[in-house]
Amino acid sequence: MGTNRREFLKTTVAAGGAVAAGVTPAVLAGGDGAEGAAPDGAGAAPQAQAAQSLRILILGGTGFIGPHQVGYALSRGHEVTLFNRGRTNAHLFPEVEKLVGDRESDLSALEGRSWDVVVDNSATNAPPWVEKSANLLKDSCERYIFVSTRSVYADTSRVPMNIEAPVWTYENAGVEPGAERLPYGLGKALSEQIARDAFGEDRTLVFRPGLIIGPGDNTDRFTYWPVRIHHGGEVLSPGDGTDPVQIIDVRDFGDWLVRMAEAGEHGTYNVVGPATPRPMSEMLYGIRAVTTAETTFTWVDADFLRDAGLRPYGEMPVWRPARDGYEGFARFDLTPEVAKGLTFRSLADTTAATLEFHFSRSEERQARVFNRLSPEREAEVLAAWHASRRG
Repeated sequence: MGTNRREFLKTTVAAGGAVAAGVTPAVLAGGDGAEGAAPDGAGAAPQAQAAQSLRILILGGTGFIGPHQVGYALSRGHEVTLFNRGRTNAHLFPEVEKLVGDRESDLSALEGRSWDVVVDNSATNAPPWVEKSANLLKDSCERYIFVSTRSVYADTSRVPMNIEAPVWTYENAGVEPGAERLPYGLGKALSEQIARDAFGEDRTLVFRPGLIIGPGDNTDRFTYWPVRIHHGGEVLSPGDGTDPVQIIDVRDFGDWLVRMAEAGEHGTYNVVGPATPRPMSEMLYGIRAVTTAETTFTWVDADFLRDAGLRPYGEMPVWRPARDGYEGFARFDLTPEVAKGLTFRSLADTTAATLEFHFSRSEERQARVFNRLSPEREAEVLAAWHASRRG
């Protein structure tokens, strides 16, 4: 990327306040990849010192969502300990205590220790991991925070969605108890209940995030769109632009998790945004506003994309048509979450920070945006779409 573009991105990020708590996109480039009455688009909460310092144990903490939690917690005056295998981003946070172990087989470093809060960031759907850590720590820690997923919901057809929607069970998933491999959503739903059983309802805080996006995300699920739009030209755009989108910036999630820990909260909360779902067209045009590229959007019918083999949340990331059982997938009622202080930074901020992160990666990594639509395939589908319209 040329110097002018790099400088443009840095200027945009600085203006939008995209660098979080000392964790810069460049630092995160080596990582592995998972309102208080304020309106949509409100900026991040100020990083004032918390009223009381907490001792926080984070299981993980160096992948995607962890560094933002750690950086914000430190900025608020908390004492942080990390527990992981020491293989991912081991250079981060040299001032933080780091315990080495394995969630599956070796928790000995946690024995005989106590903390105020435990944050379980595991990206896996392995209930035995949660069972081991929760049972080990239930008498030595005050609160267990489990990062779950929107995928625990067995039915996303209701509008609006909330935590009362049914979650996956062995029965409705058609899976036998004790099965060696579990569907992702079922594994997370079982893990939630394991944490509650160990710590009790009033000492367990469960978050169910949707697609977590922003700097540090090596899955490229959101990154595809800023990068594609930054390259300019005719962009294949899914559906008719009206399908709703609810996602969450990793920094908004990390900041809110820490503030909820400070408040001693318990219960279950959804973590997506903004509070008013954003149409797909608004998201793409909002991303374009951050770039300097000459771009046009060609909206292609959902059925045509299906027949062409382009999948929602696959080759067409972020997008999920609001039909066929997914009517409420991006229509969550966030009234409880907003009342508890969940904030949403601007799409421009998230886009600029995501681009800066992307361009901080190696040229080889920049050249391959994972599992998304190739330029050749995009051109092919666009040509077929135009031909079908002429016909």
